[in-house]
Amino acid sequence: MAIWSSLARSAQVSTQFNSLVRNPVLLTATKNALVQSRSMAGHGPKMFTITPSRFQWHKFKDMFHMYIMVGLIPVLAVVFYANVFVGPAQLTECPADYEPKHWEYHKHPITRFIARYMLNNPQQDYEKMLHHLYEENEKSQMLALEAKIRAKMAERHDYQSYYYRPAIGKYHRVAKEAADHLESIRGD
Repeated sequence: MAIWSSLARSAQVSTQFNSLVRNPVLLTATKNALVQSRSMAGHGPKMFTITPSRFQWHKFKDMFHMYIMVGLIPVLAVVFYANVFVGPAQLTECPADYEPKHWEYHKHPITRFIARYMLNNPQQDYEKMLHHLYEENEKSQMLALEAKIRAKMAERHDYQSYYYRPAIGKYHRVAKEAADHLESIRGD
């Protein structure tokens, strides 16, 4: 009896396969539009609706969940450990000769860790800012001096010179006498 049912089933599959080979993709009309579908053999619905691939969407979801698990869970574990087992800092008396480090002023252990290993010392930041202010002050003083020099050059109708070459007065006197002599010869 089992043989007859398997033979009947194989005959049914072969007829469906033959119809599939002849016309594998069918267009079926629905209420709104034509839907592309494919005839299917076996159990379940006889039509398989062909839809666009959702591979990228599933890949994005998988990667998103993976990075949430890789990133968020360890961070939450560290925060839980810091809050439950370490706890906030306690205010106590310090010895007279002890100077606290800059990260010891923070109460929470994660904030202390960040202040110690990731951020600069506030004193170092302050000194860097003072150096920046000093440099800017020097620049502004040089610009003011340059403006004064340009004003004096414009006032005296000077020309711009950045160097000084000492001259011997004897040659200037000779050149001046020659210029005076040529002017007297030329006349008015």
